[in-house]
Amino acid sequence: MRRPKYFTPTEVSLHNTLDDLWVSYLGKVYDLTPLVHEFKGDVLLKPIIECAGKDISHWFDPKKKDILTRIDPLTGCLKYYTPRGRFVHVPPPCPRTDWANDFGRPWWRDSRFEAGLLSAKTRWIRIINTLTSEEQKLEVCSEETLDEILQRYLRYNSHAASYTWKHNHVNLDMTKTLCENGFFDEDEEFYKCRMDRELYTESICLHFNDDLTEF
Repeated sequence: MRRPKYFTPTEVSLHNTLDDLWVSYLGKVYDLTPLVHEFKGDVLLKPIIECAGKDISHWFDPKKKDILTRIDPLTGCLKYYTPRGRFVHVPPPCPRTDWANDFGRPWWRDSRFEAGLLSAKTRWIRIINTLTSEEQKLEVCSEETLDEILQRYLRYNSHAASYTWKHNHVNLDMTKTLCENGFFDEDEEFYKCRMDRELYTESICLHFNDDLTEF
């Protein structure tokens, strides 16, 4: 089974236009661009467009995995609670003959829009190329393996796989996460000690292997 891709909140926030609209909720990332194109010009897109690139978990009941509900004070009926306004696939408050309910699954239950998982905790690392002395600072997902972090680093060095990745002179296991390789997350300790974590970013040193592997 293919491992899901993890995204940082920063990455999600970059997809914030009508032609490229992502949101995250309940730990997952969704690409709603096809939905926006399907309902182009529809006023019911407004709440979604206003939250482009943001996390909308507060729209949902985490247990039911559905939009929050409440008892309508006027009708006494259970209705979806949408304080930002009704949006696509949410039924109107009163029966109407012009509302089509034959769309199948509502978009928030449709796995076709799933792009990956939202990282529960991101981390910053420094990657130092010992051959060129170049250094890059990357925000990565704590759930990612070193192989997946390597994929992020390819934009800076297309031959990244031609290097041995080390920390404190010890070869790193590329199939394991930072934590599994001994990069323990000390953010909480830094906060308690009032230390600037930016001054203590862990580093990975890349040592050239004399080949030119390229992705």
